[in-house]
Amino acid sequence: MTTGTGAAVRSAPTEMERWVCEAGAGGGREAVVEALARTRLYLLTARPHADAPGFAAPLPSQRDPATGRMRVPVLTPGMLPPWHPEWVFRETSLAELADVWPDNGWWLAVNPGTPYEVAVEARPRHRRAWRSARERSGGPPGGRLLTHGGGPLHGPLARALALGAHLAVHNGIVWNQLGAVYQDYGTDVARLRNPWGVHHRAGYARVLEALTENRLSGRAEEYVLRARRTLAERLGRTPVYGEWADAVSRTLAGRGAHGAEAAEAGQALRRIAGHEARLRTEGLLAPDGRIDSLAAFDHGRAVNVVRLALSARYCDPGEAERAVLEIGARARRAYGSWAEFSLGYTLARLILFDTESGTDTGTGTESGSGPGSRSDTGPDSDGESAARHRESLAHHRILTEDPMSPYRNIPW
Repeated sequence: MTTGTGAAVRSAPTEMERWVCEAGAGGGREAVVEALARTRLYLLTARPHADAPGFAAPLPSQRDPATGRMRVPVLTPGMLPPWHPEWVFRETSLAELADVWPDNGWWLAVNPGTPYEVAVEARPRHRRAWRSARERSGGPPGGRLLTHGGGPLHGPLARALALGAHLAVHNGIVWNQLGAVYQDYGTDVARLRNPWGVHHRAGYARVLEALTENRLSGRAEEYVLRARRTLAERLGRTPVYGEWADAVSRTLAGRGAHGAEAAEAGQALRRIAGHEARLRTEGLLAPDGRIDSLAAFDHGRAVNVVRLALSARYCDPGEAERAVLEIGARARRAYGSWAEFSLGYTLARLILFDTESGTDTGTGTESGSGPGSRSDTGPDSDGESAARHRESLAHHRILTEDPMSPYRNIPW
């Protein structure tokens, strides 16, 4: 086994390269394998091969110029090269590599030819250790804030990319990158197809327009929030629940709304009030605070849709950057701070989970209906519902409290 240097540890572009380099600097083969088991590993694949249904490309191979050994090259997330229209990347794992390894004499080369290179033996006993390490680790963790040191950290593009940080944290994906992949080519193409129904550039353009213009968050919820905001401007304070409910009822009556529309608005009002009460209990919303819009949910998802489309080759980097900057400009008009934006995103997420689970409470559930979601099915139990609620609040806290968060380091 060979590893990178201490200098590489200090300058590693992401946490994942640092894990591997630190393990290698300690000189322990087992520590390196454990670190690799928690790291996303990528194989370069020609796009025509990746797009062919059922085609399984063989593992790439090359000869190490220094030792003459044959090796299988893989890359960690921070070492992926810039976006290229015809070359894409597939995520793999130590367990998968162990199952398809071509030759007992070959080595695994992680980030070959870079300061973050790690070479690992791959004989049968080593590959058994790979499988065991993967089983113990469960793979790359989600719920983490990951930053690419070489990506934008300040300025308009970084600020706009940070709008998508909730989903990036959820999936354990770097937040500040428009690059070769979001997670990996095949997964990203599949995420655009379900739930977004995007199969080509034109479909992507339609979804992006709807999200950028905030047309996909709940209409009823936005309606009752707007009614409260209007009343608050007139009163000079946040209305109490009864005043808010009366204002919504009067507005609906003035429009001649009744039946299903009125019932939907009433349900939306109750859900919002319930979730805001919980956020106050958690200390995340001031006693007289309120959330005025759910636009953050569409804007955050829009950034992730752009990143998915870039990976799927439905746009190029220039188009992606322009789209993200436009989303950023709209979000700044809708909110006055990162805290407001993050609370709007969190509230919308909880309401969506309630809506899709068919509940009418303020407890919150998740169905995984956004890009990058870990699950595409509804909650199985009240226990899962509570867990999803805690997860949403945890993401908000990470982004608003972690000293390394873009929400703490980039001016709104």
